[in-house]
Amino acid sequence: MTDRALERPRTRRPFFLRRGPMEMLAVAMIGIGFLMLFQPFAMVLYTYSFVTLLAGTAMFTVVSKFPE
Repeated sequence: MTDRALERPRTRRPFFLRRGPMEMLAVAMIGIGFLMLFQPFAMVLYTYSFVTLLAGTAMFTVVSKFPE
């Protein structure tokens, strides 16, 4: 029996389980949180900026462990 016969067939993962798009989404969340933190117009944006930064950072940490 060859090694090729023992390999599992590669299946395409759903969008939310792929590393590339989810890393881009996490980086975008971090960028949005940063902009929310340093804008001088709306207090509500400033209020939720840390939560957005924290969620983006946690998401990036988790997603970076996904396989390629």
